[in-house]
Amino acid sequence: MKVLTLALLFSLPVTPCAPHKRLPEPTTQVTKHAKGGRWYFAASGHAVYCYGPVMTVPRANGNLQRVATLCRDGSAVVPLKD
Repeated sequence: MKVLTLALLFSLPVTPCAPHKRLPEPTTQVTKHAKGGRWYFAASGHAVYCYGPVMTVPRANGNLQRVATLCRDGSAVVPLKD
């Protein structure tokens, strides 16, 4: 009986006791730019916090529109109020 118990005990898989390495958390473009953002007043009337540069892009009617890029709410481009 003891031989069978010892054989069964030694046949069980052994897991190492070393601590597990933590995997790095996935990063997004917004979290990479966590420093250096700025508040802007959006054309919708809301304040938005953006990390990217302010750019001037053409509208569909040919006029130019200032936009903030890479905003905290997940928007890539937010039109700004002039």
